[in-house]
Amino acid sequence: MDLQSLILVVDDDPELRTLIGEFLTEHGYQVQTVGGAAEMRQLIHQRRPDLVILDVMMPGEDGLSAARRLASENGPPLIMLSALGTDTDRIIGLEVGADDYLAKPCNPRELLARVRAVLRRRHGPAATDSGGIVYQFAGWRLDVIRRVLHDPEGAYINLSDGEFALLRTFVEHPQRVLSRDQLLDYARGRDSEVYDRAIDSQISRLRRKINERGHDELIRTIRNEGYMLLAAVTRA
Repeated sequence: MDLQSLILVVDDDPELRTLIGEFLTEHGYQVQTVGGAAEMRQLIHQRRPDLVILDVMMPGEDGLSAARRLASENGPPLIMLSALGTDTDRIIGLEVGADDYLAKPCNPRELLARVRAVLRRRHGPAATDSGGIVYQFAGWRLDVIRRVLHDPEGAYINLSDGEFALLRTFVEHPQRVLSRDQLLDYARGRDSEVYDRAIDSQISRLRRKINERGHDELIRTIRNEGYMLLAAVTRA
C-alpha cells in the first residue's frame, strides 16, 4: 500500500465522513474530509488527491454533477457512495465518470478493498521480473496483468474497470468489427463493471483519453455494426 496516498472524502453527513476518514487513516492513508462540492474543488485546487470518495445526494451541487465536472477536467479517480443502489443508479454513476460505485450502507472493509483497487490501477504496481502479458499498438503499451496503460511517450493513463475491460477486448481482437453484444460478452467474462447502456459512454471516455495525447483515431465507430480498433497489435 502507498502510505503517501491522499484520499478526499466528500459527504454532507459529518458523522459518516468522520467514520470513513478515521477508518482509512487507521489503514495508513492520508485523509481530508469536506461537506460539499465547492469545498472539494477548493481543496483539489490546493493539492490534488490520489482519490475522491464522493456522496451522490448532497445539498447544493449534487455528487453526479460534481463527478461529471471532475471527469471533464481529467480529475482524480473517483468512488461514488449513494443510498441509491439500483443497477440504473450504478450505471449512471459509471456513465458520468466514476471508477467505482458503492451503495450505502457499505462495509468499511469493502470500501477499503475498492480504494486499494482503484489506487492500484491509478499508480500501477511496481515492475517485477515475473513478466506478464503486454500488448503494443500504435506506440501504446497495455499490460493486462498489472492493468497499466502507457501512451507512446511513456506516461501512465488511468482507466476505470470498464474502460480497461473494453480496451483489453479491443487489443485481443484488433482490426475486427465488434458489436456491442460481443463487447459486453467479452468484458463481462472478466468481471468488469460494463453495462449495456454505459458502453457507448465508456468507449467515448476511452477515446477521449487517447485523443488527449494528440494521436490519430484508434477506435472507429462502424455504423449499425459496432466498433473496431484500427491499429495492428503485437504481443510482447
